[in-house]
Amino acid sequence: MEDNKKATISAFIVCFNEEDAIERCLESVKWCDEIIVVDSFSTDKTLEICKKYTDKIFQRTWPGFKLQKQFGLDHCTSKWVLNLDADEAVSDELRDEILEKINDPKTDSKNINGFELLRVVNYMNKWWRKGGWYPEYRLRLVKREETVWGGDEPHEHAIIKSGKIEKLTKELKHYTYGDITHHIQTLNKFSNISAEVLKKKGKRVKFYNIIFNPIFRFIKFYILKKGFLEGFSGFVVAVIESYYVFLKYIKLWEKDGYSFKRDNDNKKTISN
Repeated sequence: MEDNKKATISAFIVCFNEEDAIERCLESVKWCDEIIVVDSFSTDKTLEICKKYTDKIFQRTWPGFKLQKQFGLDHCTSKWVLNLDADEAVSDELRDEILEKINDPKTDSKNINGFELLRVVNYMNKWWRKGGWYPEYRLRLVKREETVWGGDEPHEHAIIKSGKIEKLTKELKHYTYGDITHHIQTLNKFSNISAEVLKKKGKRVKFYNIIFNPIFRFIKFYILKKGFLEGFSGFVVAVIESYYVFLKYIKLWEKDGYSFKRDNDNKKTISN
């Protein structure tokens, strides 16, 4: 017969040079039974800050998001695992909802092995509940023994091996970009990774990818997700997001030798 012991929960964070954000993240999970930090040899004060919250700190050369997060997951010991990025923080309301759910007998009886968290972005001095980033659910609360890390870089994610996944209603705070320069720099880096992944998967860039995919991204953020209701800021974000898609495909085009290719291998090459 199952006892009534409180369910345990581990939080794990992977990081590198996050001295400006990591304390807010760690402070928001200090209620967890254990905190695991996987650091990629930070050169700033990140480790000094982390040591105030946990002694379970592992330093490891960066192998990519997926492998680093799998390493973090493997070193958790609790029944439940909460994964956060260094620029995220658990709200008090979300903390209470998490504790309620993992200790509810119905969670086990219904074979629920994961919960998607509702993430809200803080950017340009506002919380974005319109404009493409909301609602955005991420599978971040999982049963350790039922989970592996998968997906493609840089958009890795947890994968539940069996059972059900439900959504929580309270918000995970995401302090995503410090300013517009940081936003563009981050998307430029991610577009490099995405283009490389597409290349490895055999994706062949078409002319319409470069022209129309960025347009569709703009329409999604500005019109379908009602970014226009955020004023000029909504327009700026929609443009930058479409620029990211443009970068991803022209970098794939570059990796393809500056040529457009048809799936039937009849190449139509356009010189740079």
